[in-house]
Amino acid sequence: MSLGDEHEPSGGYGGTGHTRTRLPEGGGGGDVYGGARRGSRSSSRSLVTVVGVVVLLIAAIAFANRGGDDSSSGGGDTADKPETSSTAASGEQPVQTEAGGIPSGFPQDQQGAESAAANYAVTLVSADMLKPARRAEIVQQVFVADQQAALADKFNRAYSKEFLSSIGLDENGNAAAGSTYVSRTMPIGTKATSYTNSVATVEVWCTGVFGTAGEQSTDPVSSDWFTMTLQLRWTDSDWKVDSFSQKDGPAPVPGDNKASSADEMAKAVEEYGGFTYAR
Repeated sequence: MSLGDEHEPSGGYGGTGHTRTRLPEGGGGGDVYGGARRGSRSSSRSLVTVVGVVVLLIAAIAFANRGGDDSSSGGGDTADKPETSSTAASGEQPVQTEAGGIPSGFPQDQQGAESAAANYAVTLVSADMLKPARRAEIVQQVFVADQQAALADKFNRAYSKEFLSSIGLDENGNAAAGSTYVSRTMPIGTKATSYTNSVATVEVWCTGVFGTAGEQSTDPVSSDWFTMTLQLRWTDSDWKVDSFSQKDGPAPVPGDNKASSADEMAKAVEEYGGFTYAR
């Protein structure tokens, strides 16, 4: 896949050109996608809570009643323990190396390609992409060598001083004093739609939070759901991005979560670190 306009952000965030999804706020009657809340949500939760408590009590009584039998069995406690494989995570362990804060050294197999795609999605839709100096490092680390110059030029034009100013950032990608710019992505899952030992196409389903946390912010932090498609190439003993694109969704129905304050959002970003993603 050749590089195209899909790489150039147009009012987007963090390097992908996506626009945050906003559901309609108007009427819509009983259509939950029209912005109406489902009135039965609270009663349903209460019923689930009551049923859950009853189930736990029954389980506790049953466990207590069979305590004597377990102690007399020859197998001991190990007889009732699940096999390790039943609770083990799927896939290979994540890579143990990184370059410039970005995971690297992915294995040359399908799981390695999927792990690379997931980690690169996190990087490409991060607040670091809005910082010129850091962006240059990311382009060199993530993309294949023969695409780096063209992409660096596209990113620099897209994230111009005027664009950064429009979202409340200075020319270095920093938020005003008392505000925190947030752009964090969390992969939900990956799917390799094609794979060979030299090239791969991987889709990464993601959710994320984007916006500026601050009392005077006109762009409050909101959530988004999107799917990134990354074309990867095996080069220099690692998977690198040849090109990428993005589309909206799949997105779930919004829940009843109460929106946090700007201060809570800013603290969450500062206090909770990110992850290295494996398949």
